[in-house]
Amino acid sequence: MTEQDRDRHISAIAADGYTIVENAIEADLLDALDEDLQRLERENSVVPSDNDFEGSKTVRIYNLLARGALYERIPVHENVLPVVDGVLDSGCLISSLSSISICSGETPQPIHADDQLLPLAKPHVATVCNSMWALTDFTEENGATRLVPGSHLSDRSPKYGMHYDSIPAEMTRGSVLLWHGSLWHGGGENRTPERRIGIAMNYCAGFIRQQENQQLGIHPRVVKGFAPRLQELVGYSIYKGLIGHIDKQMPAQVLFGEVADSRIVWDD
Repeated sequence: MTEQDRDRHISAIAADGYTIVENAIEADLLDALDEDLQRLERENSVVPSDNDFEGSKTVRIYNLLARGALYERIPVHENVLPVVDGVLDSGCLISSLSSISICSGETPQPIHADDQLLPLAKPHVATVCNSMWALTDFTEENGATRLVPGSHLSDRSPKYGMHYDSIPAEMTRGSVLLWHGSLWHGGGENRTPERRIGIAMNYCAGFIRQQENQQLGIHPRVVKGFAPRLQELVGYSIYKGLIGHIDKQMPAQVLFGEVADSRIVWDD
């Protein structure tokens, strides 16, 4: 990506809330990702979560960086990361990396903003910049992401479950949609017999974390002996039923096998 192209995409996100980088990803990487996602789904018996947000006919695989070296190529891709750096800054962090396969018959996802749970007055400086990699063509018929252009400049987030006029982010296989975390959007309805397959590569601003790295600075065996509230305070918790989860579970549950209420906000 040239510096001129990078600046053009950054300007589009500032003005409209989103941009599409056409033909950003090389064919061999797309093929490898498609094949490996099929393997992961098959070996882990992944099925739809069947809730209003994640969908009843949408297959999602979370925590992809833990699934193999192939996924290490995604966060640092030369045609994507420079744009993210321009929206956030070069100190940004990976927020999540997951696949989203919208199957035939899926209904539209409720319009939402990815920073909707953050208690910040809007509009505000970007705290989140997310991207969707198209592993198949994205069309209005097969569930292309729905967007409300300019909504990142609104003084509020959308009311969950309400209808809002939106447009489809149609793009060819190998293209990447990037958007400001305040942009109103949602997955589309799939009216075709084929899957719409994408990878959600999400980033957050580097200042959204603790001053000291509590998770690496304190050995897990020490944290296991902490009182439950202290475990939460050092970061072994999830914020508002979402932020900080590991495969939709509380970190303490994953690491220590402790029984905890790990209900995700999407399940409410």
